[in-house]
Amino acid sequence: MSFQWPELLWCLLLVPLLVLLYLWLLRRRRKSTVRFASVALVKQALGQGPTWRRHVPPAVLLLAVTVLIVAAARPMARIKLPSQQETIILAMDVSGSMRATDVQPNRLVASQEAAKSFVSALPRGVRVGVVSFAGTAAVVQAPTLSRDDVVAAIDRFQLQRGTAIGSGLVLSLATLFPDEGIDLSQITGQRAMPGEKKKEPKKPFTPVEPGSYNTAAVILLTDGQRTTGPDPMEAAKMAAERGIKVYTVGIGTKAGETIGFEGWSMRVRLDEDTLKAIANITRANYFYAGTADDLKQVYQGLSSRLVVETRETEVSALFAAAGALLALLASGLSVWWFGRMM
Repeated sequence: MSFQWPELLWCLLLVPLLVLLYLWLLRRRRKSTVRFASVALVKQALGQGPTWRRHVPPAVLLLAVTVLIVAAARPMARIKLPSQQETIILAMDVSGSMRATDVQPNRLVASQEAAKSFVSALPRGVRVGVVSFAGTAAVVQAPTLSRDDVVAAIDRFQLQRGTAIGSGLVLSLATLFPDEGIDLSQITGQRAMPGEKKKEPKKPFTPVEPGSYNTAAVILLTDGQRTTGPDPMEAAKMAAERGIKVYTVGIGTKAGETIGFEGWSMRVRLDEDTLKAIANITRANYFYAGTADDLKQVYQGLSSRLVVETRETEVSALFAAAGALLALLASGLSVWWFGRMM
């Protein structure tokens, strides 16, 4: 535990002084009793019952003072709290290499099933959007609270040629920041009409600390082999400048396999270096999924990571409440036992 105002802890030195003051008052009270002519009168004045009771309310009050001093120092503790991330974009690879069967039944089906399980485990208040990418990228589901719509969008995936990881990232950012005027002409494959003006950002863009945007995140699932589109590292820098964390999930085996389709064949293997670099730039994490079971565990881990965060949080309110309750308890005991306040 740490404190924002640790200087106030010096006030705890007052606690032993208060103890000494209390002992002094007790001694003074005993000396004053010798003035009474009869010991019986003294006992009658003090009342009946165990003598230890008269020390309990002051002790509880002293504890309350101690707790309130700690509260004034503004203690900080690392506790688990619900994440503030309210929008998650699933950027999923639908390129031809995802037909590889090194992950059963194949990479695409395994990723679809794991993604749907991940979405169903998210809190209802988290919006989810889906971006698919191959040679180009497309928003197959805008951010929504409807889990049925997200699942339906994932089920509609169809394999295409090319792998434009950078396109998937840029379109994910444009989905999260629609007012920034991000140029998508090279991303979606759609070109501007003649005479059409380029969309200007409504707000000036100012780079922020990487990983500092806490209300959204991107989860990128791919085998990491880029064949076309913008440089994924440049797209990752765009995400970092906007504070967006990009969690990358590598699907497939490191050895890969050779796949064939319509008379052509190619060797597809996982490019971990690119995915690790993207996660590192954006202050996120890379996860390896070599099998379908690994992929499910990765998504379960991401759900926990995105939904619950361990953060240093001020807990002075808890200490203040405890101190107030202790003070009330001390007063209540004094009135109950002795019919008066201390």
